[in-house]
Amino acid sequence: MKHRSTYQRIVRRETHSAKSALAITLAAIVILALAYVAVECVLAFLQRPPLLVAPGEALAAAAELPAGVAASALLGAGALATLVGVVLVVAALTPGRRFDHVGETSRTALVVDNRAIASALARRASHAADLDPDRVVVSVSRRVAEVRVQPASGWPVNRDAIADAVADELSHLALTPTLRHRVIVSKQGVVGA
Repeated sequence: MKHRSTYQRIVRRETHSAKSALAITLAAIVILALAYVAVECVLAFLQRPPLLVAPGEALAAAAELPAGVAASALLGAGALATLVGVVLVVAALTPGRRFDHVGETSRTALVVDNRAIASALARRASHAADLDPDRVVVSVSRRVAEVRVQPASGWPVNRDAIADAVADELSHLALTPTLRHRVIVSKQGVVGA
């Protein structure tokens, strides 16, 4: 039973994404802001003209509200800062989720990529329709597998046989979360087999 908890931990790690991209972006913004402040402080210390605004002037401007700034501009800036804060808090508290699926097995941890699922479904659909695999396009999202079939001109395609084959393949894969399937047969065929 020790292996079961290890497998569950591995599956969770593989199906949930880290927040490292957001953390790196925020760290880069903070580092750039601090680097700018440091450059302005060094320029003020050397009695050189500032790049944008001298640190003393910036502190004085922040301490007292300039007469030319409208209250609506301050409210807009405050609302924008609040919105950014809410987005960051929500991003920090919600789990990042990858769009992979977990297969049922008791012997190992099995995480199945959507591209592998799409490939398996395309293969089964092309065999069921007796078509070239290039005529079948499958897209897999979190809950739906969409199979698009473009038959050759003049060759009828049995949509129900394709749907049954796709349903059978999905039942053999036994994925979590379960996938619904949708089969779309193009009304316009292409020239060739």
